[in-house]
Amino acid sequence: MFRVSNIPSLIFIDASTGKVVCRNGLLVIRDDPEGLEFPWGPRPFGEVVAGPLLRKNGQSQESSVLEGSHVGVYFSAHWCPPCRSLTRVLVESYRKIKEAGQKFEIVFVSADRSEDSFKQYFSEMPWLAVPYADEARRSRLNRLYGIQGIPTLIILDPKGDVITRQGRVEVLNDIECREFPWHPKPVLELTDSNAVQLNEGPCLVLFVDSDDDGESEAARQLIQPIAEKIIGKYKAKDEETPLLFFVAGEDDMTDSLRDYTNLPEAAPLLTILDMSARAKYVMDVDEITPDIVETFVNDFLMDRLKPEPI
Repeated sequence: MFRVSNIPSLIFIDASTGKVVCRNGLLVIRDDPEGLEFPWGPRPFGEVVAGPLLRKNGQSQESSVLEGSHVGVYFSAHWCPPCRSLTRVLVESYRKIKEAGQKFEIVFVSADRSEDSFKQYFSEMPWLAVPYADEARRSRLNRLYGIQGIPTLIILDPKGDVITRQGRVEVLNDIECREFPWHPKPVLELTDSNAVQLNEGPCLVLFVDSDDDGESEAARQLIQPIAEKIIGKYKAKDEETPLLFFVAGEDDMTDSLRDYTNLPEAAPLLTILDMSARAKYVMDVDEITPDIVETFVNDFLMDRLKPEPI
């Protein structure tokens, strides 16, 4: 239910509504052991980030410079090789977006282990950073977005609302930044770069027996109306969508996923994979129709399906 990927994990909920108040409870009790900020509900980004921000030349600017811009909140560290790889790509993406006349800024929230490491890493970045010494503000930003791993890039709209938590995937998949600010698509084609999302919660994956773009597109169009309906329903309740939706073609990565989850070789094959729970749900039928997909999804959401172990 709560998409817990590691332990110990402490999540606070509002008992009257069942909604999550805070995912990073361990950070909360570390930073606020007296409970002065109880009940630790979410605060606006502008309020949490408020204060001076740094440029790599040492210049300080108030966080008000972010007003009216799309913002990327970048959680990263020099000791993390995937972070350094992403930073190199992100520097070019940042440059292209700015040159295109878009109002865009990035705020680096360091997870480095020393101020010297922070300074060395930040020297490669053309954007802003929360001062390393301001550990409380860095921690509050981690808490605000429930950060459990790095690199993580959160993209915000000018109002400070989250557009996507998958900025890393979007940057790597859209090198030319043509789809900035990367509003989420209801259905994604499963690729090496976005496969990490399979670990973030239950995912519906429709496997097709072809690397033909036409067949993948037909599969996407088949499940997209159902995906849009589910996403819209939960968005109206201000809740996270309980499923991500993918179409998987035929390639080495898909073959590895089938092998790892011990799925039948049949195609088309409709599945829901829940990696964190090590559970799978399989609908192996000769023909996949919109009615079959919708019934399968609704039965899963109503807890009517019996899981098989992965």
